[in-house]
Amino acid sequence: MPDAQRTAQHSQTFVVQADNFAFETIEQENGQATVIRFDIDESRYYAGDVLLVLSGTDIHFHGMIGQTGEVRAIATDRRGSLLPATVQ
Repeated sequence: MPDAQRTAQHSQTFVVQADNFAFETIEQENGQATVIRFDIDESRYYAGDVLLVLSGTDIHFHGMIGQTGEVRAIATDRRGSLLPATVQ
């Protein structure tokens, strides 16, 4: 049975601007980060929520947060990531 305190009842979207977003690339494809680790407010966001990274109005990363812990989370966008595969 899932822990009610760690399971979101409704998905939320965590929106950040690309130029202010620090992340670590875990997996990449063709130079684009497809799985990333980043800092998150653990008390507000949970696995199953969505990460949206924008550059102006352009979407650079749109993926589901699959894992959270301490103050870090992992998200995946295997279809359309435009984030460069670097450690920032």
